[in-house]
Amino acid sequence: MPLTPVLTSRWAADKPWTIDTYESLDGYTALPKALRSTPEELIELVKNSSLRGRGGAGFPTGMKWSFVPQGPDGPGAKPKYLVINADEGEPGTCRDLPLMMQDPHALIEGVIIASYAIRANFSAIYIRGEAIHAIRRVENAVREAYAKGYLGTNILGTGFDLDVVVHAGGGAYICGEETALLESLEGRRGQPRLKPPFPAVAGLYASPTVVNNVGTIASVPSIVLAGSDWYKELGPEKCPGTSIYSLSGRVNKPGQYEAPMGTTLRELIEMAGGIRDGHELKFWTPGGSSTPMFTAEHLDVPLDFDSVAAAGSMNGTSAIMIFDDSDSVVEATMKWIEFYAHESCGKCTPCREGNFWMVQILRRMVDGNATADEVDKLLDICDNIGGRSFCALADGAVACVMAAIKHFREEFIEVGTRNAPQGSATAVDPTSDKAMVDAPVAMAGS
Repeated sequence: MPLTPVLTSRWAADKPWTIDTYESLDGYTALPKALRSTPEELIELVKNSSLRGRGGAGFPTGMKWSFVPQGPDGPGAKPKYLVINADEGEPGTCRDLPLMMQDPHALIEGVIIASYAIRANFSAIYIRGEAIHAIRRVENAVREAYAKGYLGTNILGTGFDLDVVVHAGGGAYICGEETALLESLEGRRGQPRLKPPFPAVAGLYASPTVVNNVGTIASVPSIVLAGSDWYKELGPEKCPGTSIYSLSGRVNKPGQYEAPMGTTLRELIEMAGGIRDGHELKFWTPGGSSTPMFTAEHLDVPLDFDSVAAAGSMNGTSAIMIFDDSDSVVEATMKWIEFYAHESCGKCTPCREGNFWMVQILRRMVDGNATADEVDKLLDICDNIGGRSFCALADGAVACVMAAIKHFREEFIEVGTRNAPQGSATAVDPTSDKAMVDAPVAMAGS
């Protein structure tokens, strides 16, 4: 399948983040075309393109837009909002930040078009608080767009008004969950909300809201310009378009690679100069640490939402972390669970307590001081966490543990018990950390 840059087409230009460069490379030419259409026509165009959300879930974008109550606002009608989720925090993911750094106006043009389509007059771009460089660049791009008349009142003489603000988040992974993001945007602690109601009905300030990822919205101007049929030619029928795959780890040229959805890891590794010399692929994540890991036997799985799901994982954010035969799957899993334990918002007992206790077990395993039955104890804790929390953080945490044990159970036993006295597989000191683990697990399952 030929490589057709969409999201990265301007990255190599001179100062691509400026509005002058953006306009010289077809920037803001999709906007007047969109504003000549009706909101209903735009939603139908995006539906026909089969664009799916690039934030991880892969939900059809046009359908998401259509959930917002349509029709002109009457007396007493609530305002509609568009919120951009740029709180990129999934371990291994680094595609929204370079996109905002290199081509922020693609995001802003997409924001204007999407806001017009859902009849929103206010949009917020929520960027992870630590990403100061991206925040400043997007803020400057917003100022440039206001100065050129692309934002504000009566945009391009059409009578459409739109205000955009850039909001710096609190730097919490949980705020990548859309309802926790909305809580944070409203000035409260970032914690997920119980659903329903869903944001399309009661989102920001209890009003109809669409929450979209950076890559999703930045794809919209190209779809408006070239049409839905063109976009559907770039990838699989049910999951078309391109994605920015974030390759990190044991490849010779780690970085961001834009390729059609459905590209395989074998092809991406070739683009990235191969696995480092003298080593072989051991395991990898198709969409960040919250997606069940794959092994070398999955090299030819097409990396799109449906194909990866059929193979037993999730495409997620296309964050591909690559590990070779020199890496310990036990240590990698420990690092991931340390992250999830730290980033749990604490609202749900299974997530808050379960991740904490999994860290204790995994640290003992890395030190070689665990017992063989603690592998099953990890799976038991996972069973008490997964599906029992408000949001997907807990499910993502247990997914990486369960997949690691599925593919490398013997390594967990060998590494975890290497320093344990012979015959200690089931003997537990009642004063040990191991014994203490049993209490919260029993409570979680009771």
